[in-house]
Amino acid sequence: MEIPSIIIAIDGYSSTGKSSFAKLIAKEFGFTYLDSGALYRAVTLFAQENGLISGDNVISPALEKALEGLELHFDSSNRTFIGDRCVETEIRSMPVSSQVSPISALAYVRRFVDDILHRCAASRRVVMDGRDIGVTVFPDAEVKIFMTADPIVRARRRFDEMALKGQNPVMEEVLENLRRRDEIDSHREVSPLARAADSYLLDNSEMTIGEEVAWLKGIIQGKFGILE
Repeated sequence: MEIPSIIIAIDGYSSTGKSSFAKLIAKEFGFTYLDSGALYRAVTLFAQENGLISGDNVISPALEKALEGLELHFDSSNRTFIGDRCVETEIRSMPVSSQVSPISALAYVRRFVDDILHRCAASRRVVMDGRDIGVTVFPDAEVKIFMTADPIVRARRRFDEMALKGQNPVMEEVLENLRRRDEIDSHREVSPLARAADSYLLDNSEMTIGEEVAWLKGIIQGKFGILE
């Protein structure tokens, strides 16, 4: 199926499989995949390692100044780098997960990440996932998707992901972290998690990722009048 040069924006709750879905779509369509959440996680890791965050308290003036010299980028395999250091494993840890929401709620952090995303999306043939891609970052995206799933299903997915990486998660802690992130992301002052009015709702509680891809193909075929 020949896909036009568009931006596909995927928003939704944490642990709905946004990244896995977006990566598969990018591979299927020959698009570039951008993980905005990885950039926020990288900023969080940077803040932690440099003593710029304690609990939910961010030392904002110092962090804002430090971002001026912070280099974040993706390599050709979509791994996240701080300078020349790959931080893909560290940014997926529970310590980073527990503090990424207050970091990502800061206006200057969001501007910093948005600038990177806009540069990366200059070609338009991109798939991007996050919390506010279709509402704030790319409100002109041609296809917008909002993903959701039952909280218990989402917590189990996150638990399994962490266990596969050799971590030792506790299910109750994972579920509580997920609920806390939902609350913060949905009620923050800057770019709260919200569904764009022109987005398509995807509840994948009982769907396989193959079924999700087939669903999106149907959406795109209908929207652009594409015949396979």
